[in-house]
Amino acid sequence: MMKPEEQIKALGLILPPAPPLGGIYHPVVITGKYLYVSGQGPVQNDSSLITGKVAKDLSMEEGQAAARQVGLTMLSTIKNQIESLDKIKRLIKTLGMVNCYPEFEQHPQVINGFSSLMVDVFGEEFGKGARSAVGMSLPGNIAVEVEAIFELY
Repeated sequence: MMKPEEQIKALGLILPPAPPLGGIYHPVVITGKYLYVSGQGPVQNDSSLITGKVAKDLSMEEGQAAARQVGLTMLSTIKNQIESLDKIKRLIKTLGMVNCYPEFEQHPQVINGFSSLMVDVFGEEFGKGARSAVGMSLPGNIAVEVEAIFELY
């Protein structure tokens, strides 16, 4: 398996700009060998956000694409903070939040968009971690928000 930076290039992935702070928090906190990433939204390459409720405004496939875009946003945020994604050993934990109505029950399938990107970048062994996926109303009507914990080398 290639290092994450090489894998991103090989996959032809483009990281969007890291989002600006939107409140009183740190986008990334490192303690010991763990990197905690604050909730990230689906920032596109033009800095706009993917918005809407999954299964109303967005199809399941569009929700998965939004979750994947959150992954790209998160990688951009991490890289902006620690300079190289090659410092990451593995994904530990993901909390995926899907903007949807209470009747929607396919949250894990939406968050698979994020999880599959992590496997693409970090490999089968190190790109899978523990995971939770829930539905709720999200700020700014963003389609998906994800927070995560990574282990550093």
